[in-house]
Amino acid sequence: MFMHKVGVVGDKDSILAFKALGIDVYPVIEVEEARKAIDKMAVSNYAVIFVTEQIAKDLDETIERYNRQMLPAVILIPSNQGSLNIGMQRIRDNVEKAVGVNIL
Repeated sequence: MFMHKVGVVGDKDSILAFKALGIDVYPVIEVEEARKAIDKMAVSNYAVIFVTEQIAKDLDETIERYNRQMLPAVILIPSNQGSLNIGMQRIRDNVEKAVGVNIL
């Protein structure tokens, strides 16, 4: 049976709780570490990769590359420092693109 995995990339304090849920955690400090972790996860059978907004704000090119593919889905989440509203704005943009108007 073929199973996909779920992982999360971000600062240690923000993502450690995901480990209790059985999600693979990849704590990173620098942007290049995050880029390498996401690329490694993408080729390692991960279907969903959560990335904290604080890390994602510097990874536009990497995230866009994976948004053009079916898998993995890269989902932005707020960190323990709060939200930058990047993830919510991406959801609004995708809904507007799909529906033709912003219904959120």
